[in-house]
Amino acid sequence: MTSFVLTAFCRDRPGIVSAVSTAIFEGGGDIQDLQQFGDTPTGQFFTRILFRGGGQHEENFRAALSPVAERFGMTWSLRDHDARRRVLILVSRFDHCLVDLLYRWRSGELAMDVAGIVSNYPRETYSNIMLSDLPFWHLPIMKETKAEQEQELKRVIEETGADLIVLARYMQILSDEMAAELSGRCINIHHSFLPGFKGAKPYHQAFERGVKLIGATAHYVTGDLDEGPIIEQDVERISHLDTPDDLVRKGRDIERRVLARAVRYHLDDRVLINGSKTIVFPE
Repeated sequence: MTSFVLTAFCRDRPGIVSAVSTAIFEGGGDIQDLQQFGDTPTGQFFTRILFRGGGQHEENFRAALSPVAERFGMTWSLRDHDARRRVLILVSRFDHCLVDLLYRWRSGELAMDVAGIVSNYPRETYSNIMLSDLPFWHLPIMKETKAEQEQELKRVIEETGADLIVLARYMQILSDEMAAELSGRCINIHHSFLPGFKGAKPYHQAFERGVKLIGATAHYVTGDLDEGPIIEQDVERISHLDTPDDLVRKGRDIERRVLARAVRYHLDDRVLINGSKTIVFPE
């Protein structure tokens, strides 16, 4: 039996949950999980509802929910919960996040279809990885060719029908125009616990400051470097005995798990953007 997932947000007011639940019930659905959040400072209401379709088609539920969405001024999305998103992975020289995502995909942990891999390094850079017949695009980039390279990247995104773009340690800054075009569907992993230590070599910055915790942050990409809405973070304790190389090594483990969680949350419709922040409904 098909299950559907509904996500929605609007101005908070009484009766929203009742109206939405009634519409799902009258459409023939059976709610399995309902999570909601009212954000007092902004006055916004957010919800994620997973429900069985009872043999009804998606169009039936859209017809049942549309009047409710219009009544409350909702921004909403409804989709088949089992429909797999197409994910395009961008990577540079460091391949640990790429390897981890491919492992989780092949093992069935991440319910997605890999549309391909884009890198500013040639395919031979990843000769130790089983890429099999995955499509691979080598798009080298220099300061003088950045605009042309991004046009090629846009073409790849369009041709592959990618729903989600993952920057798996892709060490290139997207232009403001590209970031805007990919708004809400491009996830980056930054190797520090933002908002601290933005930019290049954050582990070396952390070492110089003598911090006792290092971390990693997965966030949506915006035109402001390393300032997009945060999806997931994690940390690990370190000591004065750790060298910058130790921090890099330990940090890679954090990066892998943080990025994987963020991708999974996005694929499962658990993340709603709330201005400069996110609402992440727990599993």
